[in-house]
Amino acid sequence: MHLPTPLKPLAAILALAVCPSTASATTLVHNVSGYQATATELQRFSALAFDEGKVLATGDFRELAKRYPDADRIDGRGRTLVPGLIDAHGHVQELGLLQQRLELRDLGLEETLAAIEEFSAQLEPGEWLIGRGWNQVLWPGKDFPTRAQLDALEIDNPIWLSRIDGHAGWANSAALELAGINRNTRTPAGGEIHRLDNGEPSGVLVDNAMSLVQKAIPAPSLQDKKEALAKAFELSLSLGLTGIHDAGIDRETLEAYRQLAAENRIPLRVYPMISVESDKLDKLLKAGHIGEPRDRLYVRSIKLSADGALGSRGAALLEPYHDRPGESGLLLYPESEILALLRLATGNGFQVNVHAIGDRANHIVLDHLETLDKERDQTPFRHRVEHAQVLTVDDIKRFPRLNLVASMQPIHATSDKNMAGDRLGEKRLEGAYAWQKFLDQGTRIAAGSDFPVEPVNPLYGIHAAVTRRDRQGHPASGWRSEEAMSLEEALRSFTLHAAYASHQEQFIGSLEPGKYADFVLLERDIFSIDPQEIWQVKVEETWVEGERVYRRAR
Repeated sequence: MHLPTPLKPLAAILALAVCPSTASATTLVHNVSGYQATATELQRFSALAFDEGKVLATGDFRELAKRYPDADRIDGRGRTLVPGLIDAHGHVQELGLLQQRLELRDLGLEETLAAIEEFSAQLEPGEWLIGRGWNQVLWPGKDFPTRAQLDALEIDNPIWLSRIDGHAGWANSAALELAGINRNTRTPAGGEIHRLDNGEPSGVLVDNAMSLVQKAIPAPSLQDKKEALAKAFELSLSLGLTGIHDAGIDRETLEAYRQLAAENRIPLRVYPMISVESDKLDKLLKAGHIGEPRDRLYVRSIKLSADGALGSRGAALLEPYHDRPGESGLLLYPESEILALLRLATGNGFQVNVHAIGDRANHIVLDHLETLDKERDQTPFRHRVEHAQVLTVDDIKRFPRLNLVASMQPIHATSDKNMAGDRLGEKRLEGAYAWQKFLDQGTRIAAGSDFPVEPVNPLYGIHAAVTRRDRQGHPASGWRSEEAMSLEEALRSFTLHAAYASHQEQFIGSLEPGKYADFVLLERDIFSIDPQEIWQVKVEETWVEGERVYRRAR
């Protein structure tokens, strides 16, 4: 993955970014095409004034120049200024670790095997070859791979490669042997071990079965995790992200975050969700929230995955898969355990953010949240359904009463468009990737990317939201284009509504007076160009609390 050149070495960026502005002089950024989506409208402006890291005003340059005659002036050189973008669903540590692992995104089968072979040359004997991003839907026949294809490469190292969605893994025989997986291994609840005709494991494991291999892989150290987070911060800033919601972290990763915060090394705003798989979950929740909405590190939510993913047929459906009539997907927990975990979280004052992709998983989650609401008003929590990908139309209508946020990833629609119909059939697509149905009823969409499942660049997501086309422009009329967002709606979903989803809209998400001066300068005006070109626009500068933390190299 190409990393744009940072303004300064990472350590210098982080030191600069975390320290509040000490300058007393007001700063006035002018000569910009400014846009922000407030709760009620799209506002335009040509200048932004801020002081001590907070917005004073946006508006006409001449007016603001009179109001702040002694301000330090920065010429925006005609570029476009928008609020700092927020990814409401990403995986920060995984993004950082991937910079040193093998990425297989968008590769054909032969290209995938060639990349594995090339990458293996740099490994030490016995070292695990770890990677992610393969997608059998892109390969001839669309069949899942087997360990035989990896074994034929004659690589002695154990190999473990996660599917693009992170809900299936592909192992060679060496990895299966180290994990103790053979024909007698029982399939864990909520998982699947693909098997050959002779009963032997094929090398592909789905959802909860993946842990059988993962537990055999040496875990990264605390220092490794801190370094991975720092690398992900750097990449995110270079792409215009000033906030990230980290969708599921364990106890040690939480400790890595806390240490980075104590060291003043978090250069943007992070909203981690504590995974229900975390060690000593009860203790973590009873300890209460970490930080405040204004802080760089703010923790007040949990992440629970109710089902798997559509591409690996792990998403839990009410009716069988259209292309596999004997299968209906997987629930990763028994229904009663899902309810118990939600009750544990809310009982300790934590927002619950539940991964639900299939219509059955979504239905169960909505039922459980309604059960909790009968016991105690749940609307102040702003609970979230992560992905909210395939629902019945009737279940979509249940979101407003519970004040639920639909945490959705627009780029998933354009990545899945060639597969979703195969998995679901035409009828179920009516409630799939249905952004306008949510928006029309007043449900807030907090947009993200699910990186590194998808590229981290938020402009890719904005492009997908408004065009419903992939980056190659297909299909020309947009896939199910009636569900497309307007550009104003897309910007709001990556800014103000994402901030609302983390209880931070009083401090970030727009450039209204009193909020932090988190903003981005873009090379082109996304509101005036062909929408198909939005994904190509480059971030010129990223600012956090009135401090420039990234500048694109010339």
